Amino acid sequence: MNELLLNVARPLAVDCNGQSIPAVYWLPDCACKGVVLACHGGSGHKLSAAILAIAGACLPLGLAVLAIDGPVHGDRRSDGSLDPRTAVRSFREAWQAGVGRTSMAREMIATLDALLPLHGLEDLPIGYIGVSMGTGYGIPLLGTEKRIKAAAIGLWGMNFPASEHLIGYAKSIYCPVWFTQQWDDQTFDREGTFALFDAIGSMDKRLVAYPGPHRELEGERLDDAVAFLQRRLAE
Repeated sequence: MNELLLNVARPLAVDCNGQSIPAVYWLPDCACKGVVLACHGGSGHKLSAAILAIAGACLPLGLAVLAIDGPVHGDRRSDGSLDPRTAVRSFREAWQAGVGRTSMAREMIATLDALLPLHGLEDLPIGYIGVSMGTGYGIPLLGTEKRIKAAAIGLWGMNFPASEHLIGYAKSIYCPVWFTQQWDDQTFDREGTFALFDAIGSMDKRLVAYPGPHRELEGERLDDAVAFLQRRLAE
């Protein structure tokens, strides 16, 4: 399935303030019922296994999927490296330096604006899914882009360096939120995770914990996240 999805990913040319944003998208074979904007983790890129798994879960439900590369990931890397260890090191350095901290939100909005009219999707509900780095960059997006009707995020906490700005954006999030944590996450402690979740302004939010260390969404956790988005986007 993942290899098939890799082969049918459609590239999308996006310009945001003079910067070229590498993006891809998938359309379902059936009637499209919504659009899910997906953001990979710090070790990934727009065609990583995690994004392909999201596309594989969403497309059969009639949900189109859109993804872009992070600020130091995938096709934005001058060295062309897709090595996860290299990517996560670069991400941590970039995050603490302020790279993409709020500009990623503008780039994701520009990418949505480019895709929606291309296939007549403007009136469809929009969801967001992104954990770990996808949450660090996603919270400013969710706090400002009110077209997004539901979000599945998590695996981030206030103990992570240079995260103070997220509290203000989190308070401005009003869409339904499914927020996940790994109970034994070695990067984001429980106290910091609870603080970030508590700051989210939505009246419809839930904190969902799974056993084990930090990891991408997959299996049951991915199914739960996508099921939440499907329900809320259909309302």
